Amino acid sequence: LLRSWNDPHKDIMRKMKVQSHGFLVAEQNQKIFGSIMTGYDGHRGWINYLAVDPKKQRSGLGRKLVRHAEQLLHEFGCPKINLQIRRGNNEVIAFYEKLGYQEDDVVSYSKRLIEDKA
Repeated sequence: LLRSWNDPHKDIMRKMKVQSHGFLVAEQNQKIFGSIMTGYDGHRGWINYLAVDPKKQRSGLGRKLVRHAEQLLHEFGCPKINLQIRRGNNEVIAFYEKLGYQEDDVVSYSKRLIEDKA
């Protein structure tokens, strides 16, 4: 999940400031085991930063987080969810395909407005 140009702490703070209901955390006994960040702009929903503790991977927790995120977005009237996966991350691609996601014929562009250093 971590890239040198992304600071997850800043991203979480930004998310909590603008749309805190879209940041979901799975925890037990005050220990975090997983999280997912969602967003909805009125046109498309987004899933970002799905993370599951390595000890809890393959337990169904990631699937539950995605399904909960889908339910939340659906309740907002979101017609479609988009997400991005880095090329070559075949394990994650297979995970999302099992959940019914498919590759769109699009090219993703970005423009950085704030330079973050993780």
